[in-house]
Amino acid sequence: MLGVDLRSLRYFVAVAEECHIGRAANRLHMTQPPLSRAIRQLEDELGVLLFARTPKGVALTPAGEVLYDETRALLGQVDGIRRRVAAAAGTASLAIGTLADAAEHVGGRLVPLFRARYPHVHVTIHESDLGDPIAGLRAGLVDVAITRTPFDDSGISTHVLRSIPVGAVMRGDDPLAGHASVSLTDLAGRRWVRLPDGADPAWTEYWTGSGDNDDDASPIMRTIQECLQAVLWNGTSALAPIDQPLPGGLVVVPLSDRLPSDLVVAWPRTARSPLVRGFIQVAKNGWHA
Repeated sequence: MLGVDLRSLRYFVAVAEECHIGRAANRLHMTQPPLSRAIRQLEDELGVLLFARTPKGVALTPAGEVLYDETRALLGQVDGIRRRVAAAAGTASLAIGTLADAAEHVGGRLVPLFRARYPHVHVTIHESDLGDPIAGLRAGLVDVAITRTPFDDSGISTHVLRSIPVGAVMRGDDPLAGHASVSLTDLAGRRWVRLPDGADPAWTEYWTGSGDNDDDASPIMRTIQECLQAVLWNGTSALAPIDQPLPGGLVVVPLSDRLPSDLVVAWPRTARSPLVRGFIQVAKNGWHA
């Protein structure tokens, strides 16, 4: 279909079915700006408007309705082709989940080790936002994930790769910026970043200091970088691992009354795939906690 790629078409289908860019972004576990850009690029590619704005979100235009029907049929055919080709060729694949802004934990250390052991395996990376700390694992989008604790681990097994102390991120001119450490009591009364609604309660409570942000008008932060920029520009409070790279003007002060966050490899307890077991072993060998 012209020069349109399948990912753009899958994005289009999600927006068409959700009738809302934000909800579609949540469904795709991505942030809203790149999804909006992808839809605009698709419209430019086709030379038509696919969506019209409504008070509640967006609605398909007549051209969008035609594209939706055609795309659903096309994606069904593509998925069927992939299944048949994979079955015929015996191609193995592994989907790895990771949090947004943390893909380097998968790439830098593990890629060479995994490729050396499984050179013919096709690997896909699913990068999720801060609303999904298990990076698509529970939704069945990935086979295994590299992520951080804490989160609801019911039905999920984990192996700790490294424990990392956390600290409060603040501007360099903050009165507490020069302290050797701070406590949550020292940070009482501050405005915290707001993570996506419906995120894991244990995750939200840990990374927002208390998990109780009364300011529902605060913009939702979906990536680590968005949180850091909120601190830099607005003085909002946020927590981060103490080894988190920071923009200029920010510092991280160790938090004395918060247990470290574990960097973990996580997988479903019911997993039976040899590739999942192999990835877990590579991760264990590749990290020296």
